[in-house]
Amino acid sequence: MDRIRSQERRKCQRYLLAFPIRYRVTPRHAPSLTGGGTTCDISPIGLSFLCDEALPVGSHIEMVAQWPVKSTGRCPLDLKMTGFVIRSSQDGAAVCVTSHKLCADNEASLPYRAGA
Repeated sequence: MDRIRSQERRKCQRYLLAFPIRYRVTPRHAPSLTGGGTTCDISPIGLSFLCDEALPVGSHIEMVAQWPVKSTGRCPLDLKMTGFVIRSSQDGAAVCVTSHKLCADNEASLPYRAGA
């Protein structure tokens, strides 16, 4: 177990959380891609999620995840994140997160809401 921990290269602990996510990828010199998936794990600086297609590595990505807890039981919350795709395959992607903000779902600036 200690050997496994010593091989861990992540700067922050990731938490296993599965909730809906929507994304928009803007590759260089190509049209934007949009899609959805389910998060696998998350930290303040990284995220991995399941998706149905390989995303272009190095591309900028905007994401909105439907946070699983409601604010004081009244308003759904969304976690808005931006970053860069660092790994991708036909069934999932890993992102280096550069910014994140937890906000009421009507404050998320992407034109779609997670799970919609």
